[in-house]
Parts: sequence; structure tokens; C-alpha cells
Amino acid sequence: MSDYPKHMHPESLMMSYGYKSELSEGAIKCPIFQTSTFTFKSAEEGKAFFEVAYGLREKRPNEELGLIYSRLNNPDLQILEERLTLWDGAEECAVFESGMSAISTLLFEFLNPGDYVVYSAPVYGGTDHFINHVLPRFGIKPIGFRAGSSKAEIINRIKEHDAWGKVGLLYAETPANPTNALVDIAGLRGIADEMATADKPVYVAVDNTYMGPLWSHPLKHGADFVLYSATKYIGGHSDVIAGACLGSKELIARVKGLRTFLGNMAGPWTGWLLMRSLETLKTRMEAQAANAVKVAAFLQNHAKVTKVHYLGLIDEKHPQYEVYQRQYSSPGAMLSFEIKGGEAEAFRFLNHLQLIKLAVSLGSTESLAEHPKTMTHADVDPADKEVIGITDNLVRLSVGVENPDDLIWDIGQALDNV
Repeated sequence: MSDYPKHMHPESLMMSYGYKSELSEGAIKCPIFQTSTFTFKSAEEGKAFFEVAYGLREKRPNEELGLIYSRLNNPDLQILEERLTLWDGAEECAVFESGMSAISTLLFEFLNPGDYVVYSAPVYGGTDHFINHVLPRFGIKPIGFRAGSSKAEIINRIKEHDAWGKVGLLYAETPANPTNALVDIAGLRGIADEMATADKPVYVAVDNTYMGPLWSHPLKHGADFVLYSATKYIGGHSDVIAGACLGSKELIARVKGLRTFLGNMAGPWTGWLLMRSLETLKTRMEAQAANAVKVAAFLQNHAKVTKVHYLGLIDEKHPQYEVYQRQYSSPGAMLSFEIKGGEAEAFRFLNHLQLIKLAVSLGSTESLAEHPKTMTHADVDPADKEVIGITDNLVRLSVGVENPDDLIWDIGQALDNV
């Protein structure tokens, strides 16, 4: 790891942190280490590397971690993980080949048959499916609560299921996808601590994809884990699929342990692409957030829009405003809005967009729009969709880095066709 003054900001360190050019023929950027295995200088060195890798002993002071096999470690992956820790102030990071592999590995590692997982709704459709349709096959039961619920309401949900003392993990996606409803992370921490015993810890995991790693840092609010679909803002160019999980050294060691045996670690190409993207992450996200402010203001005043879900428009008297102020440093670049009418009107709007692309995903340089009810959240229980606000007329918009005047023109002409 390179030595830098402690006062330096993450956006400065993204260029070279963790990389020693002298080990790579002086290359200014980390090369792509497209190799499956690495040679040892001696049998004794190979033995030492495996002892540390498999947790047979702790790394000795000043002992350099060695490379063994790209399923365990690879220079591109290792350097990427070191750089990602800087944004959230995490001790360790584990990177995966997709956001869902990060989420599923975490849940499998820290939940056991008979446990309950308590989760906020709505969440990303893939997460919802995994929690409600995959985990129950392994004896793990879900309890959902609506994003925006108070601490008392969440506790009541748990007790209604007679699950107090049986919860293994509290899971939140905040802001909620796609409604932007907020979950109080500190409140979840308090609930977890009330339920935990010496024999049964209760963990808190937060999917921070909508706001991270720039605008919110869940670990600082009491979360044990922060999760990302690194495909989104971290990757930011719609050309790579990846995920990340961050937390303490002790807990991420367990995540990496299961990752090793599931084999869902990120490869060198993914690591290299994400390192490239991290260099411009702050610049990109700030431009997207500035554009979103203007787009949201236009939508709020449009006659064919009945409601805009955007953090920058939360009324100061609303109970969620305090959570917003405490947890986030920006309203972000994700918004959703309700068009007057239903599915037909939403589809007509989407079909008439020209600059903005009709596609799922988010956080990329190009602006994207989609229809959550029939696309990203199609698999969510129909009754739940209405309760949590995923309606026929809801459109989700990920704001990119285009000129905001052009985005507003495109949205306006599409609405004219509704």
C-alpha cells in the first residue's frame, strides 16, 4: 500500500492509492493481470501465503500478503478493494462480479435456517426475489416493512411474526428503489442492538447504491455492512457488471471466505474497469446531481405530473426530512414521478423519449428511464406494489451528465405526447 498524507481526499487518492508502479515496469496505471495463478519464490513462501489466505494464522507484522490464485486474490482486485474502502471509511472491502452476488453471499454467510431477515420495501427487484423466494428454501423467513416506517412500527412488525430474538439481519435499501423513501439507519442499529444477545448478534446491512459511495456512508450511522451494485455509479459507464460489500476486517473476512468457495469474486478486467471509473466518480456524480435538481424542478411544475419523488423536494415539516439531513450530503441523481393516468400514459411517455434511453440500470453517464411496475419490480407481489407505491403511472429516471437543457427538452416533448 502506498503512503499518503492522511488529510488527502478520496478523489485525489483514486489515481494511485495502493499501487506501486515500480512493481509493474513503471506503468503509470495498474496493468490488467490476466492470469489465473501466481508463482512462489519457494515452497516455504507458498506455505506461508496459504496459511494467511485460509485463516490458519494472522499476518505477521510487516509481512507482505502474497498472491496465490485469482479466485483468492489478484492485483487488480486487491487495489480496487483498497481504494473503495476510502470513500466509506471501511476497514475492508470485497468485490464481486455482480451486485446480486455481493448481496446473496452476505445473506448466506450471516443467516442460518430458522433465522428471520427483516427488510425494507421496496428494494431492488432481484433483492426482493432472493429474500422472498430463494432464502425461504433454506429455512430463512422474510419480514418486510415499508420504507419510512418508524422504529416502533418496525418493532411491531417483528413481534407480529413472533420473531423477536430470531432475527439474524436487518436489511435496508435507502433511498428505496424506486420511490426514494428513506430508512433511518441509526434506528435499525438500535433495533438490532435491542434484539442481540451474546450468543446471537444481529447485523445491519444497507444497500447504498442510489447514493454511494459519495453522498452517504451507512457505516458511520451504525450499519455493519454497506453494499453496492458497482455497476451503477461506481462503474458509471454501462459497460461492467460488479458488486461490493464493505465493513469491518473481521466481518468482511467471513464474506471473502464464502466468496472464495462460491467463486463469485470479480476478475481482473472488472477490477481494472472499476479502477478507471473511480478516478472520475466524484466529478460524474456531482454533475448528475446538479442536473437532477433542474430536472426535478421542471417535473414538479408540469401539468401532466402529479407527484415527484426526489430527496431535494422533501418538505422540511415531513418526518423524513430529518433523516435526509442526517444521512445524506446531496439529494442525489435518482428520481421517480407519477404521470397523470396509468400504464398507457407512462408507456406513451417512455416511447417518445429521444435523448433519454429506455433501459433499466442507473447511475451511468447517460440518462435512463424505465417503468418499475412492469420492468425492474415485475416480480414483486402485486398487492405489495400498491402498498409501497409502485404504481401503473410511476416512471423511474436516472439522470446522467448530458446538458440539463437537453434533458428537460426531451422530457417535455415526451410529456407533450401523453
